[in-house]
Amino acid sequence: MNLEISKVSVIGAGGWGTALANLLAAKGTPVRLWVREREVFEQIRDTRENKEFLPGIRLSAGLEPFQSLEDAMEGADVAVMAVPSHVYRGVLERLKPFFAGVKCLLSATKGIENDTLMIMSKVKDEVLGGTYKGYFACIAGPSFAGEVGLRHPTAVTLAICDRQMGEAIQQVFSTEFFRVYLSDDITGVELGGALKNVIAIGAGAVDGLGFGHNARAALITRGLAEITRLGVAMGAQPFTFAGLAGIGDLVLTCTGDLSRNRTVGMRIGRGERLDEITSHTSMVAEGVRTTLAAYRLGLKFGVDLPIIDEVYRILYEGKDPKAAVRDLMTRELKTERGHYSQEC
Repeated sequence: MNLEISKVSVIGAGGWGTALANLLAAKGTPVRLWVREREVFEQIRDTRENKEFLPGIRLSAGLEPFQSLEDAMEGADVAVMAVPSHVYRGVLERLKPFFAGVKCLLSATKGIENDTLMIMSKVKDEVLGGTYKGYFACIAGPSFAGEVGLRHPTAVTLAICDRQMGEAIQQVFSTEFFRVYLSDDITGVELGGALKNVIAIGAGAVDGLGFGHNARAALITRGLAEITRLGVAMGAQPFTFAGLAGIGDLVLTCTGDLSRNRTVGMRIGRGERLDEITSHTSMVAEGVRTTLAAYRLGLKFGVDLPIIDEVYRILYEGKDPKAAVRDLMTRELKTERGHYSQEC
């Protein structure tokens, strides 16, 4: 397969999709951006700004917005999926007729499908089947869209099985402020990007309760242990979670003021109800849906996930966050790594 990449289509004009599209366009790569909302499409076309999802960032002239999926996909060598996980399957079904010539489908979505408990690579397999002959890749890491839009230094992980295609995409996306590392662990990178959002809701709740830095640091560390346990049970490589798509993204999402998932948790910790929070925002906090999937995956694979389970009970059963923290702190005492050396 010819590995030359000259045109990219980005499907989804949320903050992350717009930031990635603008990064490429500013570098000189022609980019077509599919925009679902008519108002956002007109904003980008007429003012060169996505005021709804990426305010304050001037968009490059090389970024062309489209409302037609067929037009947005025309001539694409790489198609970037940057839509929320709960609409990923439906959008991919609509894209299916337009994949002729696409060399790589790159998923920038961080989530798990609730009904099937599939990560996006598995959704792709089920939707496209043998009709798509190109490669699949995913991208994750500590990367707030607004900071990428402002050209602040950012490093991410790109996971793909074929190294040559990975290196081609790595070159296309890398800039003096956006550094891309390669991995062959698609499952691990996808799960790291999805599950950290659940832990971030818990970290936000701890902050909302006013419990301080000790509690947040403990939750992040033990949350990483849970993500790793579940990831390994699902076939991921454990060291992936020590990298950018694991601890890197987890720390950012649990501590950054721009984190939507942390914000949801903080508001819950301060006493607000989930339905009140979600009814007054157009921005998607993926962790709310991913919590349900993560809880079910823990049951399916028989993995102990105490923090994820408590976040599930807070969100879906109305458990008091203070009671959830108390129950976590008073669980049976354990060794940190699950075993204890006979000699020390």
